Amino acid sequence: MLKSVNLWGLLLLTVTVIGFSACDKDDPTPTTEQTIVEVASNDPQFSTLVSALERVNLVATLEGAGPFTVFAPTNAAFTALGVDLSTISDAALTEILLYHVLGASVQSGDIQVGQTYVTTAAATGPGATQLSMLIEKTGTAVKINGAINVTTADIITKNGVIHVVDAVITPLDVVGHALANSNFTQLTGALGSVPGDLVNVLRGPGPFTVFAPLNSAFTAIAGTVATLTPEQIAKVLTYHVVGGANVRSSALSNGQIVTTVNGTTFTVNTTGGVTITDSNNNTATVVLADVQATNGVIHVLNAVLIPDNL
Repeated sequence: MLKSVNLWGLLLLTVTVIGFSACDKDDPTPTTEQTIVEVASNDPQFSTLVSALERVNLVATLEGAGPFTVFAPTNAAFTALGVDLSTISDAALTEILLYHVLGASVQSGDIQVGQTYVTTAAATGPGATQLSMLIEKTGTAVKINGAINVTTADIITKNGVIHVVDAVITPLDVVGHALANSNFTQLTGALGSVPGDLVNVLRGPGPFTVFAPLNSAFTAIAGTVATLTPEQIAKVLTYHVVGGANVRSSALSNGQIVTTVNGTTFTVNTTGGVTITDSNNNTATVVLADVQATNGVIHVLNAVLIPDNL
């Protein structure tokens, strides 16, 4: 089973071991005598957030011992979302709010430059799995899910830490996660250019398990891709998708034969790490596992799998 991988700046870590860096490196005045909720309640810019927490009964949770990390959207961030919160169900609002919470106190200065996937408190993936979030650090700037900025970091509280964000962070499906990560631009471009409306298919309820090749994997076979028709490229892409299942790395076993949406199979190998052997006997390594989306899970590959039914 893959727990964490550091390759091409990609990491996947649980909330018990993550760190975080933000663009604001100043040290705000600690408020260690107040909980996260008390700090937010005493700051007018978080009144919408506090009201939302009260509505779905999360106040008591975030007043608990924790520790927690909360990425706190301002009132302006909720307004920019353009959604009347009163029209959102309690279940949907709870999912959104918990997606802003990590189950550890994560202060700035600890994350490596590059990309880190963290596990949030929103357990609304298939089978009640906890959803992943992408945090990316470039220099001292930090973005979440490719678009949302941390504007103030390290508001220290009695039971954790608050980082202020400039937008509401909404949970992502498998397509949303791919679009948020700059390492998957060739994959997402290919999905949108072939027949079969694959983007909308993968935005469906699923669940899906997607073995997603990095940009470098597509670059390595650029000559081969150039000789393929759009229909053949579609077959290659669907060879990386397993339908009807949210297969986490813990469910992969040595010698496992996996049937893909393409209709053909590949073989999983778990000796010395996880690798995939395609129907042409080529091997790809899983370099990052268990990026959990709302409708499935992504495992990242360092090579493109080629089916034998092109």
